[in-house]
Amino acid sequence: MMNDFEFIGATEKLDKEQTRPSMTYWKDSWRRLKKNKMAVVGLISVIAIILIAIFGPMFSKYNYSDQQTDYMNIPPSLLLYKLDDDVFVFLSDSYTLILVSEDGELLGRLTKIRTDAINKIYTYEYSEDEEIKCDFSYRVFEEKRNLGIDVEFTFRDQVINQPYKTVGNKTFPLGSDMLGRDMLTRLLYGSRISLIVAAAATLVSLLIGVTYGAISGLQGGLLDNIMMRIIDIIDSIPLLLYVILLMVIFDDNGMGTIIITLGLLYWVGMARLVRGQVLSLKETEYVLAARMLGVSKMKIIWRHLIPNAMGSILVSLTMMIPTAVFTEAFLSFIGLGVSKPQSSWGSMANDGVDTLLLYPYQLLFPSIAIAITMLAFNFLGDGLRSALDPRLRKG
Repeated sequence: MMNDFEFIGATEKLDKEQTRPSMTYWKDSWRRLKKNKMAVVGLISVIAIILIAIFGPMFSKYNYSDQQTDYMNIPPSLLLYKLDDDVFVFLSDSYTLILVSEDGELLGRLTKIRTDAINKIYTYEYSEDEEIKCDFSYRVFEEKRNLGIDVEFTFRDQVINQPYKTVGNKTFPLGSDMLGRDMLTRLLYGSRISLIVAAAATLVSLLIGVTYGAISGLQGGLLDNIMMRIIDIIDSIPLLLYVILLMVIFDDNGMGTIIITLGLLYWVGMARLVRGQVLSLKETEYVLAARMLGVSKMKIIWRHLIPNAMGSILVSLTMMIPTAVFTEAFLSFIGLGVSKPQSSWGSMANDGVDTLLLYPYQLLFPSIAIAITMLAFNFLGDGLRSALDPRLRKG
């Protein structure tokens, strides 16, 4: 029977083995995260938002507070009228006549020199010896409304009453606000404020909330009960009351107040989460072995408990960022956020509400920025939760 078998060498046996590189916890989580398409979209969007917030304002020729009163409430798209071969104009809703290049560059505002309120005709100065007459009676008089004409221009003995074309606003790609400030520039600066506030809230939650919750969960007993009751008291006070109280104390209505407010509140949820994780981990064998060896409680927390709870902590931090962004926008919207003329998405949305019917883009763009940021972080957080939580893994 022994002659029926043939022993092979170690080299030949190695060729038959199915080998693959070892997979660590974080490598496996990254592999699972990449399979989630929405999480990848969220990750790419978050990286893009961060890069835009850091470098975007550097490429703008305006500052967030620069005002150009000649160009107030100019929309992102311009309906041009061709008055001559090289003369193109745009008439705003407030009857400001803007000289524009054919490709959409704003060249200057024309001065109104005469007003005929009865016949609804405005006269603008084009040069020292030339004028442009604008007849907008077609918008007012009932007998003219069905003629298919919006306004009629008279220039160099020519009458023009049909638009030439619609072009994008090259000077203000997203339009200008009621003070003539560039909407795009203000959005870029607003992203910085939103991310700074979110980063500050996240950092405070990571330092205070994790430490507080870990100590409470590991210690247990009377100390745990007292620490949790303190959290209940802090969490029971409304957010607006904190903001108003801090505004009175610091006599300041700015980003510092918002950061302090979120710092006082946002670590509470993190502390509860970490406490629950520690309660489930502190009875494990490796923690009991560390205690038997005389390892201090702080070393047990930072070397054993926190690293093993890091998955849940990262998910919570990721989901906390969009909440902080929305909270900052809400406080700025109601006038308790950053002080003007600082640019914030919430304050921009508040300004846009006043002009919603005439200039809807002033509310639309900051609202889209808030929505995209919140969705990006939520998609990423949901993907991280699926990738890092072993109970939610499917493959």
